[in-house]
Amino acid sequence: MGAKDAVGRYGEKIAARYLVEAGWVVLDRNWRGTRGELDVVARDGDVLVVVEVKTRRGTAYGHPAEAVTPDKLARLRRLTGEWMAAHPVRPGSVRIDVVAVVLPQAGAAQVEHLVGVS
Repeated sequence: MGAKDAVGRYGEKIAARYLVEAGWVVLDRNWRGTRGELDVVARDGDVLVVVEVKTRRGTAYGHPAEAVTPDKLARLRRLTGEWMAAHPVRPGSVRIDVVAVVLPQAGAAQVEHLVGVS
């Protein structure tokens, strides 16, 4: 695993802990479908939430959430359908969130949760 992958996995771990501390139930992590991966699939009450996690060591190249493009959101919607077809979960509704994690050189990680981006 390269340094970039390690940063991403660490950010996903921080995001999953953040969601659990908020009272969510994590159903799946790093689920692989035919066209990619869902970082976190969770339940927030009766809502199924697919969470895309973006992690950066800083913001010199922009905010992490800026990396979630319309093409990425379309792929996440398709993967969400695949995940739902493979699991017996029937939520009240479904949404896609983004959790942006910035890992500064010093201090705690900064976590920003963008709700309902798609």
